[in-house]
Amino acid sequence: MKSAVRFLEPFMEKKGGATAKGTMVLATVKGDVHDIGKNLVDIILTNNGYKVLNLGIKQSIDAILQAYNENGADAIGMSGLLVKSTLIMRENLELMNERGIKVPVVLGGAALTRKYVEDDLKSIYKGQLYYARDAFAGLHTMDQLVGETGSADTQKRADAPGLEAGEDVEDLIGEEAKLGIRKIARPKRNGNGDTTHTSRSNVSRDVPIPSAPFFGSRVVENVSLADVFSFINETALFKGQWQFKQGRMPLEEYQALVRQKVRPIYQELKERSVREKLLDPKLVYGYFQCQSEGNDLIVYDEGRELRFTFPRQPAGKHLCLADFFAAKDSGKMDVVAFHLVTVGRRASEYSHELFKSDNYSDYLYFHGLSVESAEALAEFWHRRIREELGIAGQDSPELTRLFKQEYQGSRYSFGYPACPRLEDQEKLFTLLDPSRIGVELSEEFQLEPEQSTSAIIVHHPEAKYFSIE
Repeated sequence: MKSAVRFLEPFMEKKGGATAKGTMVLATVKGDVHDIGKNLVDIILTNNGYKVLNLGIKQSIDAILQAYNENGADAIGMSGLLVKSTLIMRENLELMNERGIKVPVVLGGAALTRKYVEDDLKSIYKGQLYYARDAFAGLHTMDQLVGETGSADTQKRADAPGLEAGEDVEDLIGEEAKLGIRKIARPKRNGNGDTTHTSRSNVSRDVPIPSAPFFGSRVVENVSLADVFSFINETALFKGQWQFKQGRMPLEEYQALVRQKVRPIYQELKERSVREKLLDPKLVYGYFQCQSEGNDLIVYDEGRELRFTFPRQPAGKHLCLADFFAAKDSGKMDVVAFHLVTVGRRASEYSHELFKSDNYSDYLYFHGLSVESAEALAEFWHRRIREELGIAGQDSPELTRLFKQEYQGSRYSFGYPACPRLEDQEKLFTLLDPSRIGVELSEEFQLEPEQSTSAIIVHHPEAKYFSIE
């Protein structure tokens, strides 16, 4: 069986084309700033004879439908990364029903699963609806819609069996791993599915509370790129971002591929990023006194109180992030840390320049490096926070094991199952003021530039990633 990269590489260079076989309107949904998945669909469809109207990121359903009507497209493709985007997709489909629009729709994105699309969304949309786990599945779907056979390799790739969404276990790495087992955060429900109940979990209430080195927030600039690169998750970069997956390739052959092809690309990109100042790592972080009350975490800052309300597992252990902090009625005052990191706007601008100039391979490689560099910066400073709190003694000495949460003091990003409310980023901005490092909040509460990430750091030794549903 061919490796994933051998499928991908032939599609990554711009090709001239004859008359288009069909047309797709393609967009990242409203409020979502992520575009790599959408752009890969654009590249592969375009290089296989299709016309793609790539509207970009943060597109409203009205803009998408206007482009569809003006161009007589054969299908609409909607993409999004986080759980909030899956709910926006649902709203878009409901609005299309109201308007009597039945155009074929293809949905894709990290938070989507085939089960969610086929069991939940297909039942509400009156037109044809398809799930595409990757760009090749999107190509296969378009071939079906316009009556094209498609290549044998593409067919094989699109139909390949696997886990929940037809993926290898090696796909569940890096930032996507925070999605747990790929379950969608659905709206609040009553009855057995109620995530607002307050039946507390049995996590320990008697844990030492670390001393914060300061209270309030601080800006850190001029972070060494060498330090950032030392925390790159190479598995997430090579297999997840760049799609150099082993698949059924013999281990020795895969290791040779990485050594001879992947690492030279990696080394050249790191050197270029330093030489041309393409990445500008900086961050803002802080420590705050806090207490929990029910499902709420109350954060105290300069005489004001900010409440973060977290969902609780409706069954099982009844876990909720608030449980990992001292209860208000205990009389204890706990401590919580927040951080927000970025590698700067130049990274987004340079990625866009590469894509617009049809340098698709360079675009894929640099975009992947920039995203994983932001994640590496978060890992690097996360360790610094554990050190400052005095809990780094539980850290694994192996970096790869740190990526698997072998430490005390987990970090949770807003938009993921344990804290799915992206709206809470607004409160984080109140505490940290990330405008000081050039990071803004979109109308749908996502971070701009895209190569940024934020988190709440929970010192409790039992705190690990968990899913709500």
